[in-house]
Amino acid sequence: MENSFPVESPSMSRRQLLNFMTGAVIATTASAALYPVGKYFIPPVESGEGGAILAKDILGNAIPASQILAEPADTRALVAGLAGEPTYLTVKPDGTLDSVGIVNNCTHLGCTFPWNAIDRQFQCPCHGSRYSSDGSVVRGPAPLPLKLVRVAVKDNSIWISPWTEIDPRTGETPWWV
Repeated sequence: MENSFPVESPSMSRRQLLNFMTGAVIATTASAALYPVGKYFIPPVESGEGGAILAKDILGNAIPASQILAEPADTRALVAGLAGEPTYLTVKPDGTLDSVGIVNNCTHLGCTFPWNAIDRQFQCPCHGSRYSSDGSVVRGPAPLPLKLVRVAVKDNSIWISPWTEIDPRTGETPWWV
């Protein structure tokens, strides 16, 4: 008995130990139940450098670059871009994506519009605004050129980021910045 420790008052009573264990079990169970609920309400972060996001289809699935690059040259593909805005991406003659995307919102009243391949123009059906292939106004009532975005392809993913440089069509600071 010389090797045993002296029995003094224990640092924790039996009741405190049981209360601690009960609280730990309840906290573990509650956090295990609430974790999936929290993951459901917090969207996954799919952003890259400079606020870039992945281009998505109408269902919210990321679109692989190979799917769009399989289209013929000068094809305009419509994807969900920044803030879910419909954005046109262009396949260049060399089989790559153009580094500039055009947001599909008319600057007159915000209508969406189709690309007319015959006239080679974006034509808004609401009030007749027409835009050239680079988004410049050809005919009003639209007062401003279409908004541009930066497009990059990395590892078969299409990344769309905000355009913050000088607008190449006007040579001025873009109206959307």
